[in-house]
Amino acid sequence: MSVKINSLEVENVKRVKAVAVTPTANGLTVLGGKNGQGKTSVLDAIAWALGGDSYKPSAPDREGSMNKPHMRVELSNGVVVERAGKNSALKVIDSTGKKSGQTLLNSFISQLALDLPKFLNMSDKDKSKELLKIIGVGDQLDVLDRKEEEAYNRRLEIGRIRDQKKHAADEMTQWDNVPEAPISAADLIRQQQAILARNGENQRKRDRLKEITFEKHRIYDEIDRLKKQVDDLQMRIAERTKAYEQVARDESTAMKTVAELKDESTEELQRNLEEIEGINAKVSANLAKEKALEEAEEFSQQYRDLSAEIEKIRDDRMKLLEGANLPLDGLSVDHGDLIYNGQRWDNMSGSEQLIVATAIVKELKPECGFVLLDKLEQMDVDTLNEFGAWLESQDLQAIATRVSTGDECSVIIEDGYSVMNGKKTAASEEKPAEALRNPEPKPAKTATKTWTPGEF
Repeated sequence: MSVKINSLEVENVKRVKAVAVTPTANGLTVLGGKNGQGKTSVLDAIAWALGGDSYKPSAPDREGSMNKPHMRVELSNGVVVERAGKNSALKVIDSTGKKSGQTLLNSFISQLALDLPKFLNMSDKDKSKELLKIIGVGDQLDVLDRKEEEAYNRRLEIGRIRDQKKHAADEMTQWDNVPEAPISAADLIRQQQAILARNGENQRKRDRLKEITFEKHRIYDEIDRLKKQVDDLQMRIAERTKAYEQVARDESTAMKTVAELKDESTEELQRNLEEIEGINAKVSANLAKEKALEEAEEFSQQYRDLSAEIEKIRDDRMKLLEGANLPLDGLSVDHGDLIYNGQRWDNMSGSEQLIVATAIVKELKPECGFVLLDKLEQMDVDTLNEFGAWLESQDLQAIATRVSTGDECSVIIEDGYSVMNGKKTAASEEKPAEALRNPEPKPAKTATKTWTPGEF
């Protein structure tokens, strides 16, 4: 069972003269009153009594009082806490009647329960850290958050480089009807020399044909002369005729070969040699553009891979939080921000913020079943109802202040006293402690009105 406040008495602390309160065990007990009447002083006194001297007000003594501060708090676990005397010395009696001290109180009292505004005023990041510390996944979530941030930054840089590469490629000129690779001048020269060699061979054959034709004509003339000497040169004519016939056959063969010859043009190669620099410049431009596009695609793929990595990290975070034992349904953490019912802290209503804060503070130390809340006047009655109903559903106790004297207030603080129906709960200001414990005439035992949600 969590520890709650059964009753409290406060005297001569700050603005308080004498206040006695019996809070409702579950739900909301509202200390109402006008400004400057001592409402917040009651909460400060409770925090001092239970939290130790670190909560001691800078000026604890009530101005004008001859008596020293006195506080008495009875807790639901049987522990009685009292501060009194010149130095407001602490006295703690446990349920067995044994004296104890602050160490016992610290074992079940939550520091944030005594000072909830400390949690409410934290940054959103610090609030979420407190929650993650409670559920035990803070370190794991930090690792995932760092991984996501690193992947996100890498993806951002990759995307920037990809866009630069793509933009540069788009700005480059694309040349059509040019080779895919740069042209080699040496290759062109070798090709030209081969053609010239073949053309030279053709010319040699043409010259040979001329020589053969010339020889034929010379022999023919000689035969003609020899025929005039037929009687004397018959034999020689026969030999020459045979030679002639052979030469004629060679001529026929040579003519057929020459007729089939076709010279190759070197004009295109010559033109290519003259234009090689321009062509190669275009080829280089095309290759540069192709490379730029390939690099852009590589960075695009890296960008897609990093996007998938980020989604994986976010899925891991979601699974981690889904498996965590969160103290409140609808509560989660997204990138270091508390989320409750889909709303971030600054978009939550006042009651939602109090519900989230109280649930987290309770989870920090489940043994502590109460919280102290100051300045609830910003809430309307409906919001108070919502918050009070939630407290009851969670078996929690809250003692709060509100600038109001309406029916929603459980106790009215007036001029440093707790009052009911316009009457102070202490018989006199001079001996408030004695009056609280032995009032004459005896007032109603309880100086509080228990507030129940839904009675408005």
